[in-house]
Amino acid sequence: MKVCIMRHGEAGFSASTDSERALTTYGIKQSNQVGLWLKQQNFQFDLGLVSPYLRAQQTLSVLSSKVSVSKIETNKLLVPGGSPSHIVDLLIMLLSQSFENIIVVSHLPLVGYLIGELCPQALPSMFSTAAIACVDLSSNAAGKLEWFHQVG
Repeated sequence: MKVCIMRHGEAGFSASTDSERALTTYGIKQSNQVGLWLKQQNFQFDLGLVSPYLRAQQTLSVLSSKVSVSKIETNKLLVPGGSPSHIVDLLIMLLSQSFENIIVVSHLPLVGYLIGELCPQALPSMFSTAAIACVDLSSNAAGKLEWFHQVG
């Protein structure tokens, strides 16, 4: 199973809570660019898992206007302080359900920790806004970092 892990696009700071921060114009542009890049790579996703935070929701919405995401689920564990081991457990469960391509849209520091959990042999990835990594996850829960892409 291919698992693409993406940090949300650039977000502004004018919101009453962190969860309500919206994408900036540049964040929308970044999300569009990643969507177009994924389309060029012929990616299609069976499932999109996304943080409940506005900026992550907006990122996946913009991205999915460029590349197919068959089903989208908001997951309350995909917040900045979320547990990477809980997300790995979820991904392993989804692996057993024959999903082929999944995209996860979340935040720092979770996206970096998630790569560390899935691919302990990989060097830590520096996720700038809208950066995306692809992990090939095998049935024994061993992940291999296939690529890392940043816009701009």
